[in-house]
Amino acid sequence: MELVQNLKAKVKPLGKKIVLPEYKDARVLEATELILKEGFATPVLVGNPEEVKALAQKEGFNVDGAEIINPETYDRLPEMIDIFVEKRAKKGMTPEKAKATMLGDCLFFGAMLVHLGVVDGMVAGSASPTANVLRAALQVVGTKPGLKTVSSSMFVFSDKKQYGDDGMLVFSDCGVIPNPTSEQLADIAMSSVEKARKVGNMANPRVSFLSFSTKGSASSPEVDKVVAAVEMLKERNVDFDFDGELQLDASIEPSVAERKAPGSKVAGKANILIFPDLQAANIGYKLVQRFAGATALGPLIQGLAAPIHDLSRGCFATDIVDVVAIAAAESVE
Repeated sequence: MELVQNLKAKVKPLGKKIVLPEYKDARVLEATELILKEGFATPVLVGNPEEVKALAQKEGFNVDGAEIINPETYDRLPEMIDIFVEKRAKKGMTPEKAKATMLGDCLFFGAMLVHLGVVDGMVAGSASPTANVLRAALQVVGTKPGLKTVSSSMFVFSDKKQYGDDGMLVFSDCGVIPNPTSEQLADIAMSSVEKARKVGNMANPRVSFLSFSTKGSASSPEVDKVVAAVEMLKERNVDFDFDGELQLDASIEPSVAERKAPGSKVAGKANILIFPDLQAANIGYKLVQRFAGATALGPLIQGLAAPIHDLSRGCFATDIVDVVAIAAAESVE
């Protein structure tokens, strides 16, 4: 995918480090070898170096050049324990529990490496449920300042170049929040714009808050939720254009926009689509994939204070490589 290749070229001279904590998954070892061959980032594995190298050799992969951190002997483990106790003190965290978590759960250890700045991001989930990855990310790294919501974006690429940015659109949220509130929809929009800029190199984000109503053409609690999200975003003084509530056709078709939403800066030319709930978003991107032959990249986690990404447990090693490139690109200030 051209977008990913461009990201690799962008980060290659920057020396980014991305932790892949689940080394016992052979796909992670294969991805490590591929990343090392391409040389766009340094993969960091979590485990006993001898065991990691032995398993890699058994599986037929060369991980020489990867950094391997052993939690049992890591000199910053006491610091990790103190930080985690402080972060989770109200939940009854003790030094003993914190140590057990850091030594026993590679996701928490990896997330703490991100928090400490030892690495620039984390990619995990090939061997763990999404809930486990997000739990470690939220408890250790937390959400980005000014946001309360972790969500996701999907990059959709179509040969219909008249839509979005030369055929590229961002769909959100396609993977995390089943029924977002108005405040969460506003957060999702802000996170999606940042994702589009950093990953998609989108110069002029234009956000449409989708609904089955356009500018008051229908009235219901579902529409009111979207309208309230738009009003909340107006109060945040953001640096991108947005509008809503808009139907899909009014969002991306100029001729329809002229009739339904005249004067809108977004209608007819939206490139970021904020869906009212997860059902609509999931159905929407899969319809575009199947009927329009579009290619989708994601869903990509957003809203965290540092780049941490979740993988499908059905992913390929090449998928891991691509997401590492995305995490590295997102870490660039």
